[in-house]
Amino acid sequence: MTFLDTNIILRYLTRDDEAKAQACFDLFQRVVEGKETLITTEVVIAEVAYVLASAKNYHLSHEDILARLLPILMLRGLHVAQKQVCVRALEIYASSAKLDFEDAFSIAFMEREKVLDIYSYDTDFDRFSDVTRKEPEVPIQEEGRAA
Repeated sequence: MTFLDTNIILRYLTRDDEAKAQACFDLFQRVVEGKETLITTEVVIAEVAYVLASAKNYHLSHEDILARLLPILMLRGLHVAQKQVCVRALEIYASSAKLDFEDAFSIAFMEREKVLDIYSYDTDFDRFSDVTRKEPEVPIQEEGRAA
């Protein structure tokens, strides 16, 4: 088993270097054929989504990122500890142009764990009816005393 880094996925998906893209395609073909096994993390998947969406880099839509990344993520020979959470996160991510992948991952994780409440100052979570966003209560200052 070999760890799969972000840049391999990016070279394959973006084809910004044809020779490297072909080498990455060949690697993924070996995975499909069962000749090679890969492992990666949710952080790598998040970084791929971030770079592909970045206006500075590729500026792809969330739907396009889902369409490109999902087939790689679903490779039987690619191991990710929380693969199904990543898949669900990509679906949530694709459904909202303003949501970042990390927040979508949090929502997908919460769904799996049946957690309904989140402490966050991020109002993006308010768009999800199954999520109740809370903010930590600010301590009340007594007159003349600092909190």
